[in-house]
Amino acid sequence: MFPALETERKQETLPDPYEDFMYRHLQYYGYFKDSLMLSSPLLRSRQLLFDELDQVNPRLREPRELFAFFSSKGTLQAPRWPIECEVIKESIHHIVPTEGSYFTSSRVGGKRGIIKELAVTLEGPEDDTLLFESRFESGNLQKAVQVDTYEYELTLRTDLYTNKHTQWFYFRVQNTRKDVTYRFTIVNLLKPKSLYTVGMKPLMYSQLDANIYNIGWRREGNEIKYYKNNTDNGQQSFYCLTWTIQFPHDQDTCFFAHFYPYTYTDLQCYLLSVAKNPIQSQFCKLRTLCRSLAGNTVYLLTITNPSPTPHEAAAKKAVVLSARVHPGESNASWIMKGFLDFILSNSPDAQLLRDIFVFKVVPMLNPDGVIVGNYRCSLAGRDLNRHYKTILKESFPCIWHTRNMIKRLLEEREVLLYCDFHGHSRKNNIFLYGCNNNDRKYWLHERVFPLMLSKNAPDKFSFHSCNFKVQKCKEGTGRVVMWRMGILNSYTMESTFSGSTLGSKRNIHFTIEDLKSLGYHVCDTLLDFCDPDKTKFTQCLAELKELLQQEIHKKFNERGEEVNLEGSWSDISLSDIESSTSGSDSSLSDGLPVHLLNIVDELNQKMMSKKKKKKPLQTRKQRNELHQKNKLMPEFKLTEDASDRAELAPTLQKQSTFYKTLENFRSSAMKNEKLSLSELNGGERSTSMDSKMTLILRKNKEKMQSKRPGFTPSCPQRGSTDSSQESAPESSQNFLCSFRPAPLENVVEQPELTISPCKLHCASRCPQASVGQR
Repeated sequence: MFPALETERKQETLPDPYEDFMYRHLQYYGYFKDSLMLSSPLLRSRQLLFDELDQVNPRLREPRELFAFFSSKGTLQAPRWPIECEVIKESIHHIVPTEGSYFTSSRVGGKRGIIKELAVTLEGPEDDTLLFESRFESGNLQKAVQVDTYEYELTLRTDLYTNKHTQWFYFRVQNTRKDVTYRFTIVNLLKPKSLYTVGMKPLMYSQLDANIYNIGWRREGNEIKYYKNNTDNGQQSFYCLTWTIQFPHDQDTCFFAHFYPYTYTDLQCYLLSVAKNPIQSQFCKLRTLCRSLAGNTVYLLTITNPSPTPHEAAAKKAVVLSARVHPGESNASWIMKGFLDFILSNSPDAQLLRDIFVFKVVPMLNPDGVIVGNYRCSLAGRDLNRHYKTILKESFPCIWHTRNMIKRLLEEREVLLYCDFHGHSRKNNIFLYGCNNNDRKYWLHERVFPLMLSKNAPDKFSFHSCNFKVQKCKEGTGRVVMWRMGILNSYTMESTFSGSTLGSKRNIHFTIEDLKSLGYHVCDTLLDFCDPDKTKFTQCLAELKELLQQEIHKKFNERGEEVNLEGSWSDISLSDIESSTSGSDSSLSDGLPVHLLNIVDELNQKMMSKKKKKKPLQTRKQRNELHQKNKLMPEFKLTEDASDRAELAPTLQKQSTFYKTLENFRSSAMKNEKLSLSELNGGERSTSMDSKMTLILRKNKEKMQSKRPGFTPSCPQRGSTDSSQESAPESSQNFLCSFRPAPLENVVEQPELTISPCKLHCASRCPQASVGQR
């Protein structure tokens, strides 16, 4: 299936091409006796073209389109593994009814040379010891220890280059015995809560059942328990998952998984079928968004029907969908597959959607993590869904290019919807996380799409589990970053690893078909959401208002307070009503790796220096005026006559009176209130008075010097600034109300600072606050 992989393995016996090239390069410059053969194929580059006589007069090849290359032979790009990873040669297929502190390099096939043999060798056909293996795509078992005849303790490998994130598991078991009860216990899970405590079961796959009965993955296991381990590493507690199992056949090969696996190779096989389909390939264009850290392709699909005119093409709105930023959440890929199956079909609804939308789809954002069997992180050892604001293009290429693609898309057209598909380990059903809109014009509009989806899939999707609160710890997530970029309907779709508690699917585990059907419901809901007849939209808004009223009454009743909802709704903060989106460890995220911190600081300093760099003087006249100003300042400080002082005496007296009164006012205000705006107002007036004083002194100086012979007053510098013309400092936004002192005597009235009162919540989040700049 992987010709590229076979070719590389054959070349492993040959000298390294780069070393051979350098050897010949040095020959050319006389370091070795042999002459360099310029016609050597090792010197040829795919980016260079030679003339017909094969002479060395190369020219650059025309650049190719960014295309996720599937050749006409139908070959796939072999997955690239970190060079520390051992990988077994055999390919794993299922039917469907550490070494080092951070990533350094990758290679097709992973670690070179002979991989380690299994620690246990069977002594004969009667030996019933189980053989464990996980050195294949998405596998992550670190070791298995036999603690009794039919009992094994399993330790999962943490996410590569980290010391945590153990939830996903996927491994193989061989040499099974029928009618024997085995017990498996995973001993190093990290989450204190799990759906395994409320009925969730692990998944098992039997190769004999698949070959004989066409039976694929199924839920199996008894005596399932999830509990805290007695041991820890001094920093974090461990939890155990244990279950018993009876294998259906002797000498069978079985697999166990946390959820239905969907590997990088599975995605490539699917995209290859799309590329080879003569109809689908006309409206689905495959491109390479970027390369991952390991060099694996991050695919971008653009799906839309050709438009009759350029004007109609430009009028189309966009929908952006992505999945598998967390590699262990394979349920996201099955929802994505269901969406792609429908949108690429010949269904009239699918054709209509392609007519009115441009779909941008990134089906696997973190291929490296999927390949090595990580649960949450990339090969940078970090959660990519906390770094969508990153400036480190080389360290987080997948999300950097995704954000950049969406930014360019927003410049071309409106993006109606953004949705990132995820999995959830502590809640049942499927639901959305969104963002509250502070614009009263679009109030509650972000909740319409989730409500419509709950009506279209009432036995799978739970609207009551949706949440629209934007927490500070989620500022770096895809949905929040895209929302702040201007996408009103920006969501994270969470799908449970377990099942449904709703309708006909109540207390039933989700199957692959259930998840794929939700991809269809997303398309169906899009049509309802964009229906020119706004009846459904209006009904949903009315229903949302009623639901919110009930929720507000409930919250205030719990506090023993009363609320009147007949007044303005702007007095109610939706963020204060909703609880946080807790329920998973998604809020736990490490900072940047140590080796990247300095890079970020350097980049930030460069950006700040560019912003703070002053515009240089451009003309000789400006330079002369500045020189004259600097020259006259010392003279001005040393020259004052008595008449000028007499003239300035009343003003100086006013200034002295002002400062005394101001000091008395400040002391009294500090006694009454720790944080008062009186200091701010006083300081602002003081600055204004200093400005007036400086202006008066300047006028008197010019009057005095104008009497001197040969003196020509200089014109004020156009566009120049000095300390006398600077505005008062901006005020802080952390005040709940405004306080204004009474006008003081002998003080020239200045424009007063106005602060709009903030209602029920902090001014830093209040849409009504007008202090300073946001």
